[in-house]
Amino acid sequence: MKRTVITVVGKDTVGIIAKVCTYLAENNVNILDISQTIVQGFFNMMMITDANQSEKPFADLAKGLEELGNEMGLTIRCQHEDIFNKMHRI
Repeated sequence: MKRTVITVVGKDTVGIIAKVCTYLAENNVNILDISQTIVQGFFNMMMITDANQSEKPFADLAKGLEELGNEMGLTIRCQHEDIFNKMHRI
């Protein structure tokens, strides 16, 4: 399973979750877990996804999410789960 960690951060606005989820669905990326919060007008979301069924290479998926974030005034990052885990070890 090609699990990825996707983070979305920025000023809250209508449609953030819908646009990110639509992009993932169009690219056959399954959402395994999702958590989102809004704190004083700032949106924060973390997703664990499975990209096994996607025909796009990981780099293209990550670039597309980054571009989507730029269009919406957000920061969207996509990392392989194992890299994310190693970066956040104590």
